[in-house]
Amino acid sequence: MTELAATFRRSGLDGHFKFAENGTTLARDTMAGLTTFIVMSYIIFLNPAILGLGGEGLPLAGAVTSTCLVAGVMTIIMGLYTNRAYAIAPGLGINAIVAFSLVAGAGLGFPEAMGIIVMEGALVTLLVLVGMRERVMQAIPLELKKAIAIGIGLFIAFIGLYDSGLVVQGDGIPVTLARFTTWPIFVTLFGLVFTMALRARGFRGDLLVGIIATTVLATVINWATDYTAFTAPGVARWPEDIATSPDFSLVGNVSFDAFATLGVVATLAWVFSLFLADFFDTMGTLVGVGKQAGYLNKDGELPEIRKPLLVDSVAAMAGGAASASSATTYIESGAGVGVGGRTGWVAVVCGALFFPFMFLAPLIGMVPLQAVAPALIIVGYLMVTALSEYEEEAEPGADGTVTRRAVAGIDFNNLALGLAALLTIVIMPFTYSITNGIGFGFITYTLIRIAQGDWRRINPLLYAISAGFVLYFLVPLLQDNLSWV
Repeated sequence: MTELAATFRRSGLDGHFKFAENGTTLARDTMAGLTTFIVMSYIIFLNPAILGLGGEGLPLAGAVTSTCLVAGVMTIIMGLYTNRAYAIAPGLGINAIVAFSLVAGAGLGFPEAMGIIVMEGALVTLLVLVGMRERVMQAIPLELKKAIAIGIGLFIAFIGLYDSGLVVQGDGIPVTLARFTTWPIFVTLFGLVFTMALRARGFRGDLLVGIIATTVLATVINWATDYTAFTAPGVARWPEDIATSPDFSLVGNVSFDAFATLGVVATLAWVFSLFLADFFDTMGTLVGVGKQAGYLNKDGELPEIRKPLLVDSVAAMAGGAASASSATTYIESGAGVGVGGRTGWVAVVCGALFFPFMFLAPLIGMVPLQAVAPALIIVGYLMVTALSEYEEEAEPGADGTVTRRAVAGIDFNNLALGLAALLTIVIMPFTYSITNGIGFGFITYTLIRIAQGDWRRINPLLYAISAGFVLYFLVPLLQDNLSWV
């Protein structure tokens, strides 16, 4: 047995992933991969729901297949290429931009919108290859990076509230709270309370279990009301066929006709704003999870960071090419790391678990928007936590422990930072556009710094970014006067 174990260590899985060298075992990393999958598998339900636009968007079967395909393949590649426990899937936030801003708002078709995603991923990949990604990160003030994450979080939470019917258009006012008199509202409230309780108890996989439990309740209610509570086809009712063959019809359904539909300037502005939204999330995730896993060196840097950045960038292009929206590294990777996962085998196991769900589109089609909404609201909350920082008291307590307390991470008393952050945060959900929020925030920060005489504190790259957004907001005026726009 000892000789067999030695042979295994010199070859096969251990030879590639180096379990012992990384302080882990095959069994531990296998369980860590399962843990990561359970925690992030909610995207199998949420991504098709968002891209489906309530039945007006992508077909469910194709969206499920593309979501699982991209998540599975790119997560496995991440594990094999980097030997790090990072998992990848279509990102919440950018999929909302695709559905609600590019398609529903700007009037693009999904092939054109996914073409913009491919271009955004290509831009990020190019910046990684030439070593510019870190320089762009340094050009944006930390407060604006946090404001972008918070604004996206509020946007996602608002989508959940509105799509579930909990928030509705008011009489004479833009929005108001719905009356608690219908079964769909009851199901939404149950799902929200149940999921919050699971989260409060520290239950791993709370979003997935919350979606399943709420769907079961909705299905029972629908059956008891003779299928009048939820009338959408296939929703909240047991399907005739539990499994079907994967639908690959959306893979490769990409067009670059956005230049003709929106104009050159507007299209490039969309590419750049999507790049920014994708950009910041990945860097924070790699460092945050990397610190938890012990990947960082003594200077707090991630060695060979270009490898995971390159896979993440290619994943963005792959997500667009498969019509699954931009794929990105998931902060939920920390769940697997938290139970001891350390090597790329964690990612390989997690990625492989996505593939069986490609065959379960009918079951996923049972899930009503009211069951998805609580997960969106919780994810929104998690993104808003970017506002919090922690500071430690100078003196330890009597028991030797150091007290940590949460403090606001954005100085709203600073006009340039505070007003720019506020506009970034509120304009995203109010205009249903992440791009508008980022643009207003960057332009506001730049103008106020110039007015204060602090123009030297602005990174030259930020001047270029702000100028690009000014041009973006002037597109309607330019379109009325210049035919090439």
